[in-house]
Amino acid sequence: MQFQQLVYFVAVAETRHFTRAAERVHVAQPSLSQQIKALERELGAELFSRARGNIALTDAGEALLPLARRILADADTARLEVQELAQLRRGRIRLGATPSVCTGLLPDVLRAFHTAHPGVELLIEESGSLDLVRELARGALDLAMITLPLPPAAPSLTTVELLTEDLVVVSSAELPPPGGGGPLTISALRDEPMVMFRHGYDLRELTVAACRAEGFEPTFTVQGGEMDAVLGFVRAGLGLAVVPAMVVDHAGHGLRTTPLAGSPLRRTIALAHRTDVAPPRAARELKRILVG
Repeated sequence: MQFQQLVYFVAVAETRHFTRAAERVHVAQPSLSQQIKALERELGAELFSRARGNIALTDAGEALLPLARRILADADTARLEVQELAQLRRGRIRLGATPSVCTGLLPDVLRAFHTAHPGVELLIEESGSLDLVRELARGALDLAMITLPLPPAAPSLTTVELLTEDLVVVSSAELPPPGGGGPLTISALRDEPMVMFRHGYDLRELTVAACRAEGFEPTFTVQGGEMDAVLGFVRAGLGLAVVPAMVVDHAGHGLRTTPLAGSPLRRTIALAHRTDVAPPRAARELKRILVG
C-alpha cells in the first residue's frame, strides 16, 4: 500500500467520480484508475462499486475510508511539525552554563535568540564545568558553555572557544582594600581569608591550583557556595574571592574589584557538545549566534 494510493482513494470516495478526483489531485485519470486497481489488488477487495457508471463505496471501501483519512491527516500533521522545527518556529534547547556565564554573557545572547525565535523553548542548567561535562556525556544537554581545558577524563566533545577573560579579586567595599590597595599577586592572598565555591566549580580548582603553585594553601572562611552566595558572603565581609571579571559588572553595589598582577589568572570559555551526536536544529542556530 502506497501513500499516494490512499490520496487517490479518498479523492474518489469524496467526489464519487474518477475524472473529478483526478482533477483534484492533479493526475491523469488513467493513472489514478490504475493506482486504485493496484490498491484493490493489494487489499484483496474491491473498494468501489462501478455499476452503470455510478461510483459507490463497497463495504471494504467504507471500512477503509476513515482509516485512510486518519493516515493522511497524521501525515499532514507530521509534515507541519517537521517544517515548524526546521524553520525554528518550535523546538527546545537544553543549554548548560557556568553561573558566571549565566550572569554575564548569556542574558543578552538569549534575548537576541528569543526575539528571533520566540517559539523555541530554552531550558538552562546552571552548574560548574565538571558537572556540565558529565551532563553532556549522558545526553542531558544539547550544548554547554564550559571552561577550558577539559578535565582529563572528559568524554569526546567538540569545543569552540568563545572568549578569554581575566579573573579578579573581589572584596567588601566597606572594608579596607586588600594588600593596601593596587593590584594583588597570587602570593598576596596567602594571609587573606577567602570565600570559596563548592567542589565541581572550575573557579575553585583554578584558584586552589594557583595558590599551591605559589607554595601555600588558601585559607577558607566559608566554602561550598554558588556564585550569588559567594558574592553575598564577600559583600558581607567574610573574605575575598577570585571571580571572572564579567561577573563584577553585574554584581551590584558593595563590592570592590582588585586586578591580579604578575601572572594574572585567565580562563577560556568554550561552547561544547558531544562529538558523536549532532545538536538539534535550534541548538545549531544558537551556536551560530554565540560563535558569531
